[in-house]
Amino acid sequence: MTVLSLVRRVVLLLAVPVILFWAWWLATAHSTDFFWPPLRQILGTFDDTWFHGRLTGDVLPSLLRLLAGYALALVLGVGLGVAIGSVRVLRALLEPVLEFFRAIPSPVLVPILMLFAGIGNEMKILVIVSGCVWPILLNTVEGVRALDEVLSDTARCYRMRPHSRLVHLVLRGASPQIAAGARQALSIGIILMVISEMFAASNGVGFTIIQFQRSFSIPQMWSGIILLGLIGIALSAVFQVVEARVLSWYTGLRRAQRKG
Repeated sequence: MTVLSLVRRVVLLLAVPVILFWAWWLATAHSTDFFWPPLRQILGTFDDTWFHGRLTGDVLPSLLRLLAGYALALVLGVGLGVAIGSVRVLRALLEPVLEFFRAIPSPVLVPILMLFAGIGNEMKILVIVSGCVWPILLNTVEGVRALDEVLSDTARCYRMRPHSRLVHLVLRGASPQIAAGARQALSIGIILMVISEMFAASNGVGFTIIQFQRSFSIPQMWSGIILLGLIGIALSAVFQVVEARVLSWYTGLRRAQRKG
């Protein structure tokens, strides 16, 4: 990658955020609305609000719950998706049930999960799992179903061991769609992390934002919303790095096909 192309990529990446930032700054520069304070006032409260105690007391617990729920959803979604996608009878039996549960919004389950799991971290993690598992599961099923039949027949002819077939054929072949489902689940997980902390919580970013709203600390409330956006950007960047390494074979193949 040349220096010019790198500069062009950075400019394209930052152009829209910079434009939105200055639009917000200019639109609120002389605002006297209590609920729409100037952006400079919001940014002025950011450091004192989040980097003096709340970083370890609220932000870190939220991220740990998010990562725990996301990891569990990833394991469940991929495991069940491979099984359902590989066995036609199992897919036919479970498809109506999966569609039923997928249609239930995860926030609706919060009161029910509170009855069974209490109001601790277990409930919040289960809320995240209940929403994140579906895009991963359904994309895994479709990825397994879309495997090349010639490759599957070849694996059977060469009598590949089940473990080798699972790792090198099924998971590798379905990995682009698994990654697509995992990307969708990450954004859903951030939303559910906040929602789960709005119910009977004592810490977390969502809990703190609600407390600011109830106490009419509006600049601090807006700073929490900005923090959630920054967390989303950071997690998305980490995901892209991991995805690029895991799917390097796939992107290389697509690039070779386009050149050909």
